[in-house]
Amino acid sequence: MDHIFSVKRKPPKGIEAFYALDNFLICSISSTNVIAFTTKTIIEDNTIRTYGSHVYVADLNTPWLAHRILSNATLVTVVQWDFTGELLLVADESGHVKIYKSTEHLLNDWQLALETVFQGEHILAAAFFHSGKKICLNSEKKDSSSYNEKFHHVKFACSVKQFGGRPCCGALLLTTTGMLASILLPHPTSQSPMILTTESLGTTRIHIKTADICYGKNGHFLLAVSSGDTSMPIQCYKVSVVKSDDKCIMTSQSLPSFFLLDEGKDLEHFNFKSVRSYVTHIKWIVREDADSLVVAAYNNNGSCLQVWELREKAIPVHELLSGPEQKYLTTVLWQYQSNFQHSYKVVSLATSKLTILNNVSSNYIVAAFADNSIHCLYRDSLKTLASTSLHVTPINDEPLHKLSRTVPDILHIDMSWLGNVLLVIDIDSYLHLFKLPPQIDSSIPLSVPYATTILEYCLITGLDWLDLLLVLRTGMLDALCDRLSESFNKQSTAVQEFFFERYLCIKTSLYRLSAQGHNKANDLTLFLMLHSISTAFKSLLRPSEMSSHDKSPADSLTGVIAEGQCDIDNVLMHLEAKEFTVEPSTLQSLQQLIQWIADLALNLLIKLPDSRPSATKPYELLRDIKALNVLREMLVLIRIWGLLRPACLPVFTKSDATLDVLPLVFRLLSRLVQNVSEPDDTLIDECCLLPSQVQIQCLQQQNCRVVLASPQLAQQILPLQLEFQNEPECLSSNVDTSNGQTVDSIRHLYLGRTPRVVKQCVRCGASAGTVPVIRSAAIRAWDQRWLKSCQCGGLWRMQVYS
Repeated sequence: MDHIFSVKRKPPKGIEAFYALDNFLICSISSTNVIAFTTKTIIEDNTIRTYGSHVYVADLNTPWLAHRILSNATLVTVVQWDFTGELLLVADESGHVKIYKSTEHLLNDWQLALETVFQGEHILAAAFFHSGKKICLNSEKKDSSSYNEKFHHVKFACSVKQFGGRPCCGALLLTTTGMLASILLPHPTSQSPMILTTESLGTTRIHIKTADICYGKNGHFLLAVSSGDTSMPIQCYKVSVVKSDDKCIMTSQSLPSFFLLDEGKDLEHFNFKSVRSYVTHIKWIVREDADSLVVAAYNNNGSCLQVWELREKAIPVHELLSGPEQKYLTTVLWQYQSNFQHSYKVVSLATSKLTILNNVSSNYIVAAFADNSIHCLYRDSLKTLASTSLHVTPINDEPLHKLSRTVPDILHIDMSWLGNVLLVIDIDSYLHLFKLPPQIDSSIPLSVPYATTILEYCLITGLDWLDLLLVLRTGMLDALCDRLSESFNKQSTAVQEFFFERYLCIKTSLYRLSAQGHNKANDLTLFLMLHSISTAFKSLLRPSEMSSHDKSPADSLTGVIAEGQCDIDNVLMHLEAKEFTVEPSTLQSLQQLIQWIADLALNLLIKLPDSRPSATKPYELLRDIKALNVLREMLVLIRIWGLLRPACLPVFTKSDATLDVLPLVFRLLSRLVQNVSEPDDTLIDECCLLPSQVQIQCLQQQNCRVVLASPQLAQQILPLQLEFQNEPECLSSNVDTSNGQTVDSIRHLYLGRTPRVVKQCVRCGASAGTVPVIRSAAIRAWDQRWLKSCQCGGLWRMQVYS
């Protein structure tokens, strides 16, 4: 459990009794690896004037760039992400519930989507409705090469169904007085209001001190609650939410309950009858279809964690009722499994958010204690798998009274969705990140086969894989890339086409972690953009009524290109002109993308003389036959469209005005495709002459963004000491690939040397303009393709330069 980083701030000054106030801070990681956390004072202001409860969000790749979305007068008690990572629920002790979403998917611009209040209620727990989608690793076929066999959809019902069986969006809330509340969010495009419903958890309202919510496979919720008193049982409830027309109906059903075990040799210090004890935490061991609970109790002798499991048991029926034959009644009962004891109080528990493998031996429990120790425990036996301690290095100007305080440092912990890292927040609102053992086969260190399986799982499910990148060892990267490529190439053509863009994103992010992977990552980024432009261009083609419908125009073009013609005008002779007709106004709006295609082709050809095939076979775009054929297809399309609208053709500065560049480039690429490993000398000579025939515009290289997932991380001594709102110099790269100009990585337009406002990717650092350009349906669709995230999969952040 290595300590990766600590993000600090200047500690509050002026009031020594500050730490005697209510210490309750929380943190949460979303499925997109965005972290949300609370602070007592505004990060930039370390005085007591801003005392309250403030909610911040930051990307895990740049945790020092925190953005405040809410300042609350009362204590925030719940911060909960939905499954997509797009909605954030914030609730407080006075009953206010607010749901936020990002404005136009910008990480540092959030808007209030919904707000309601339950007067006088202290919100204790919340959970968004389940969408009904659950994909797991098939334990019987986990070594299969086919994704369809390796991963399977588990039958799981959504929490609330609406018309047509579609899942509803909303949340379930629980308060300390035993009140249940459900919020059904309206569809973003509808004008209907939200639907609120309240109900009592039990037959009478009860006082609840700690609780947890998980999802049942039939669409219901499972709730475990405790009053905090060990003399009272741990009660469980099954809650169902049904939408009926414009109202919502909630039903709560009591399930078997249990008392904590306080007898036995290993529990002699925890006799709850003789020593006053308290239940401090309850957690379902998994969030989906759980049948096990971990309960933490505390008294003067220390803490005790107990695992209880719900099991079926056959009870014999009395002979008066069963008749001559012995009969058994099957029922479910809670059964004690194991315990873990520690001399200090439990301050927080974290369990797995996903069940990657439907197996009782997978997943584990992480417990943080008041002595700043963190223990990773096996879920069944509660034996220690790994442990560590949080050591905070004081800042130079830290007040002396802080150094000797005895209150616990750790306040809350949370696990990432893939279970690779643990986020910790302490009493000073410092954030800390720790590595965790693998979720599957936890006894062995992170291996290449396991990492490949997790990346394939992200490929299939759409989950973010950043937390895995932060725990990979540098020596694993090449083997991991090779294994992932080998596995992907074994899939069927349809599967490869469907997941191709995401596959390129994953490979690019892996190469970015290597100091020698800069050129490979840049080539893959270019291929990803080429593939995206190809998809956009082909989507504009419509078959004519008279032609055969066996093949689409795009298929016809691919077939002709595969024949190996070197003359672009001969290729046109084999194509039906009507099928490639596009509105001239649409073509004009695509000119900047057409120009980028031509610049890419020229840049690849001038690299050929200096490129030599290597025995280690590193990835090169110049050697990728698939990419070169896509490029040739695009040149043919550009040639056809140039006949319809000459103004949309790429612009070249030529030494000979009569030179036709497109046929020349197409001919050279066609000859290169015939033998990419050993191009002939005549081809190389012609490529050497290109710079003297036409001026070649250099393409924008990969940005050198200061992020955690970079080659510099492996060169640092961990943990990194970071500070909020300050970019760390230790993670900056010495390589400067910029030419002084900011280029829009989506529209491929120059934005100037210092544009005032740009969107910037938090992962790769790519920039995008915010001012709309010439609007046509095609270019609008192109812009919307990248509205949610950058081409690398990273979120956008609005960057304003003074």
